[in-house]
Amino acid sequence: MPEQLTDKQSEYLRITTDFIENTLLPLRSGAGSFEKSAAIHKQIVKASQKAGLYYLTQPKKFGGSEASNQVLTVVRETLAAANTPYSGSIFGPGPGVLADCNEYIESSYLKPLLNGDKRGAFGFTEPKDAAQHTQAKIVDDGFIVNGQKSYITGGSEADFINTYVDVLPGGKSMLLIDTHLPGVVKGEVFQSLDGSHHAEFTFDNVQVPAQNLLGSIGKGLPRALRQIGNTRLAFSAESVGLMCWITDYVEQHLKTPHPSGQSLGDREGVRLRFADMRIQTYVARSMLYRTARLADGKENVMNEVIAAKVFSTETLATVLDIAIQLVGGKALVEQHPLAILYRKIRALRIAEGASDVLRLSLSKGALDLNMGRL
Repeated sequence: MPEQLTDKQSEYLRITTDFIENTLLPLRSGAGSFEKSAAIHKQIVKASQKAGLYYLTQPKKFGGSEASNQVLTVVRETLAAANTPYSGSIFGPGPGVLADCNEYIESSYLKPLLNGDKRGAFGFTEPKDAAQHTQAKIVDDGFIVNGQKSYITGGSEADFINTYVDVLPGGKSMLLIDTHLPGVVKGEVFQSLDGSHHAEFTFDNVQVPAQNLLGSIGKGLPRALRQIGNTRLAFSAESVGLMCWITDYVEQHLKTPHPSGQSLGDREGVRLRFADMRIQTYVARSMLYRTARLADGKENVMNEVIAAKVFSTETLATVLDIAIQLVGGKALVEQHPLAILYRKIRALRIAEGASDVLRLSLSKGALDLNMGRL
């Protein structure tokens, strides 16, 4: 946490800490049946709305706070450092790729999305065995879409999918496709290692109205990357917060009396590994807050966000691995908090860009486009 927080950032730190203590921690053991989880979700949403956290990701135009990246980073890292469940219930949906859209999309999709009346998903990834990219042919009244999208998070419950397509002619674009349209076929619904749910979709001659074009033809990639960039910074904040929780957990474990009469923390080898955990967490936090500060500026910080996402997610894996080694065999028990985290965090190194893919993007930005800084 930066030592020089603004008054606004300090206030949201206080609000978040109170929310954790008064709302989230009392519900830590409340998970159970789907019905019970759904009831808790509604309870958290109401509490988050009352606290003002729910609206941080939403535009001022629609009654939201539209918080800065630095404020969001403070809140997200603090929430993750508490390692409580139901973090997905705290923030209201943001506009994502629907920002700066036409009046039809704003009234028919964006407003219902922000109010919780509709659910959207983001269709970017295609199956590796796909014959071609998802394509949209221009016709008189709009587009005809054919193709496939895989790994659509929340797709099984989505009312519409913001879909990255190759418009012929025109180039890469974003189209909003309703899931109820003829030709939209939902395929396999599956759960990944971290517990999140995803779906595959096939588009077979789907007729999409012209007014469902997001932005301009050929300008889809910048719009898609803006959505992905925001999520990458959120993953970085979550990763750093979890590092803080893990480090604190291990510190308490090392101070606990051992049957041998000497605490584990008194052993030199253990201290060396614990020092590594703290060093790496310190570096990751420093990178996170610098990146958030840069992201609030007007320049393109795609490379800096990539660097923060890759480093924080991979460092989290290293810190957690050391923690399990220091805690020992009991950390491998299925319901142990470290074992639960071990399953949860693996997806972070793939979601919104696998680490090596992002490394290549960063190198291209630096070598070919003269982007980024150290």
